[in-house]
Amino acid sequence: MTLELSHVSKQVGGETHISDVSLTLASGTLTILLGPTLSGKTSLMRLMAGLDRPTTGQVIIDGTDVTGVPVQKRSVAMVYQQFINYPNLTVYENIASPMRVAGLGREETDAAVRRAADLMRLAPLLDRKPLELSGGQQQRTALARAIVKGADLVLLDEPLANLDYKLREELREELPRLFSETGAIFVYATTEPTEALLLGGNTATLHEGRVTQFGGTLDVYRRPVDRNTADVFSDPPMNFLAITVAGGQVTARDQALPATGQLAGLADGQYAIGFRPNHLHLTRPGASALPVTANVAVTEITGSESFVHLDFDGQRWIALLHGIHDLEPGSAAEVFLDPDRFYVFDEHDALVAAPDLAEAA
Repeated sequence: MTLELSHVSKQVGGETHISDVSLTLASGTLTILLGPTLSGKTSLMRLMAGLDRPTTGQVIIDGTDVTGVPVQKRSVAMVYQQFINYPNLTVYENIASPMRVAGLGREETDAAVRRAADLMRLAPLLDRKPLELSGGQQQRTALARAIVKGADLVLLDEPLANLDYKLREELREELPRLFSETGAIFVYATTEPTEALLLGGNTATLHEGRVTQFGGTLDVYRRPVDRNTADVFSDPPMNFLAITVAGGQVTARDQALPATGQLAGLADGQYAIGFRPNHLHLTRPGASALPVTANVAVTEITGSESFVHLDFDGQRWIALLHGIHDLEPGSAAEVFLDPDRFYVFDEHDALVAAPDLAEAA
């Protein structure tokens, strides 16, 4: 099966929810829709499913235009962050319901339900009804029902958001194997760059209803095509510094910088340096590192890591540091930038230089 979105757009009440999106997805693939809240992830999934019809463009399955075909006539399963179960049915019957509708036999249905229940850690709960379950258990029931349906297209809209940390991590490990085994097209929406990296597959980054980039997840992370994509695929967001290049000289806020690393060979013009929070250091990482003095705004200590928020000449930066760093708010701190880790964007926000792929972590 192939699913193609051809220049689809969706307007609602004069507002553009999806803008000119074209994607082609094939059987046996996992595609991550990565973007902040209200970036268009759920709207795009609804167009894929047939729950909504695009204002312009086409939805094509295996070469056939299905733009006006309702979801009931498509082979689709969808799980939302806000789980949906039948309250009068047991967990077993909830999971089995799509197989019952399809008219499958009792033994086949029972085997599939119990496999899905084992995967979702629901085996001891099969006789309970949804209102007797925790929120996480109800979400797992909805996920299990989507798995047994055997749909050609499975849409998962932030499906792990309501689960506890341990189970979420376990399922993140299990889901890629499940995706590869079923042969279906899986589309998985998340706001978390870390989740996208853990799941792998392909990633489409979304910003204000537009797909800014689509490709292998690691490729998109390592070589974002523009600032919006770089910002979306960085948590905390990427830090930026405006620079000017003239006559081979690089300046930032009237401070001269050596034209080394990603800054070497740039044509004259205005640029923005981007560097990830884990590439902003309190100690010099190498001889070519650039020292900069910034003011500490606040420090967030999580235990194994510290997030140090810095003000640099009116700009807010975040440093992600290993260990505990309890810096005093308002104090000055010398931080170091590594030119070998810079992303460079031109005045139109397009990427013009990036770290070597092995370095872009």
